[in-house]
Amino acid sequence: MFRSLRNYNYRLFAAGGVVSNVGTWMQRTAQDWLVLDLAHGRGSALGVTVALQFLPTMLFGMFGGVIADRYPKRRTLMVAQTLMGLLALTMGVLVLTGTARVWHVYVMAFTLGLVSCVEVPTRQSFVVEMVGRRDLPNAIALNSSTFNLARVVGPAVAGLLISWMGTGPIFVLNAVSFAAVISGLVLMRASELRSPEPVPRGKGQLREGLRYVGGRPDLLLPLLLVAFMAIFAQSFSTSIALMAKQAFGAGASSFGVASSAFAVGAFGGALLAARRLKPSRRFLITGALCFGLFQIAAGLAPVYATFLLMLVPAGMAMITVNTTANTMVQLGASPEMRGRVMGIYVLVFTGGAPIGSPLVGWLAELAGPRVSVVAAGILSLCGVGLAVLVTRMVAARVALRKESAREQIVRGTAAAA
Repeated sequence: MFRSLRNYNYRLFAAGGVVSNVGTWMQRTAQDWLVLDLAHGRGSALGVTVALQFLPTMLFGMFGGVIADRYPKRRTLMVAQTLMGLLALTMGVLVLTGTARVWHVYVMAFTLGLVSCVEVPTRQSFVVEMVGRRDLPNAIALNSSTFNLARVVGPAVAGLLISWMGTGPIFVLNAVSFAAVISGLVLMRASELRSPEPVPRGKGQLREGLRYVGGRPDLLLPLLLVAFMAIFAQSFSTSIALMAKQAFGAGASSFGVASSAFAVGAFGGALLAARRLKPSRRFLITGALCFGLFQIAAGLAPVYATFLLMLVPAGMAMITVNTTANTMVQLGASPEMRGRVMGIYVLVFTGGAPIGSPLVGWLAELAGPRVSVVAAGILSLCGVGLAVLVTRMVAARVALRKESAREQIVRGTAAAA
């Protein structure tokens, strides 16, 4: 389960990631609380902040993949992590000095999103350079497990610290946490990295990445499944809140338990995925189907206890799809294209939330939370079928193109003879 930790460079990377992920989730909690405080409780201000943080990825995410291919990833990560730390420190100083305003948070959220456009695909595609192809599935699964563990621990710690000393110190603590990642990157043994030659600057590199994915059915399937999952999985926290409050009449504490149940399932699913030696198409599709089925089961749950039980396997299925798809995409992409492919992956992974959340909320207002959750599960299942159908059509077109090329070669050879 922990075999990739045998690698010295990855041990440094993982240790720094644990510290930084907890700090990141602490900052996200503090940021939400700060915005509500500065905006006098206006939920619209919180929505604007979240939108500004994700907007750069939707607009420029694929360009971040181009940068990841063009420059050495280790050096790029050092710069990106330093910028993120400085942003957190700046916000912390503004809060501590009492000069923070809502527009400061907006600027920080948008700037952080811009840095993430480059940092996320670079970090994702850097893993294989540390551990190699054989241990890549395990390393990706361990990354997911630490991320989901931080998702449980970070907000809980932030809540205690905010009540004790306010939001300002949280931003400063997160800024300090970036030192763990940067130190790990500095201490890595460059001779043990499996780094490809950076791709030189050229025209049409983004279009080249899109054409590359469009002609690779083995990459297209996980990307399409992640796109559909992102629409209905990223908005699942909204569904949990609606079900807890409206369908079962539960309070804030019960909603926290439900969110934790989903996160615990995701954490367990990541650990189970870490035991698998290699990803498979069947495992990916099965995980996506299970997520849709458990969504439907959660929407039909008669009592709150049953609802909680359904959230655990739903979280496991979601993280199974994410880790398997991530691994398949990284293993399938050639080294010189991996950054651009991961840029597309990050785009489809994050681009679903702005679509899914309003849709789920609209369905809940129109027909109730149960209908919205069941409908999301049904649409998830339809998305799996559509992804498989589109992939088969692309595979048939690629095979036909190859056959046509072979026939032209044969005709040319015969004519020359």
